[in-house]
Amino acid sequence: MPDVVGTFMKIRKKYELDERAVDRIIEMAWEDRTPFDAIKFNFGVPEADVIKLMRQEMKLSSWKMWRERVQGRATKHAKKRNFGMGNFKCSRQRSISGNKISKR
Repeated sequence: MPDVVGTFMKIRKKYELDERAVDRIIEMAWEDRTPFDAIKFNFGVPEADVIKLMRQEMKLSSWKMWRERVQGRATKHAKKRNFGMGNFKCSRQRSISGNKISKR
């Protein structure tokens, strides 16, 4: 059985990810409408390595639930998306300006 911790560290070193970047990747992967292509665009980490990071960082039951939900989901795979290509966020999501969420 391969060493999962060693694999995680290799991925982290391969992409030169700090703790903050790993947290953001996990956050983006957890969001239903953020495609894996957006993660690859922002961090250079492909889908397979994102899955490995998620498995390492989450409890097994949480990872299984996430994996089941994400697998085959149209919104997580750019080729299956039918809304706003190129948008990494929902069109109804509020924009952020000056570190404050705009209320209008």
